[in-house]
Amino acid sequence: MKSNYVAKQLSILKRWMATALFCMLAIAFVWQGAFFSNTSAMADPAGTLIAYDDADRAQDKASRDAGRTKNFIDDTADKVKNAAKSNASKVDQATDNGSFVERKAKKDAATIQRRANEDSSRTKEAIDNTKNAVERTVENIKDAFGK
Repeated sequence: MKSNYVAKQLSILKRWMATALFCMLAIAFVWQGAFFSNTSAMADPAGTLIAYDDADRAQDKASRDAGRTKNFIDDTADKVKNAAKSNASKVDQATDNGSFVERKAKKDAATIQRRANEDSSRTKEAIDNTKNAVERTVENIKDAFGK
């Protein structure tokens, strides 16, 4: 009979310990504000302002880089055109009269110049599309931050 009495006392002790542990955990959660918290007071508007400023800098950098790239493309196209003109001029000087080689060189120079213009305009358009995509993405991010 004594073993039943001891087992009963241990069972009661276990229940009291479990109840005490549960109550302490509930107090800890309430103390930390897990159940009753004011989340609007926890939001920091400075974090969104930093992201907003970074977004503006990203837009400015995209515009600057696009302008620099376009200038580089213009310079490259001009160099290609000048090289084509120079080559046609050298062929013209090497031949006496309007030979087949001279006509072919002039025709090739015109073709090279035309293609340089087409390639540079296509590349500039691609740069504009990329810059616009970056700016749209930055604007969407800014809208997500609510500014």
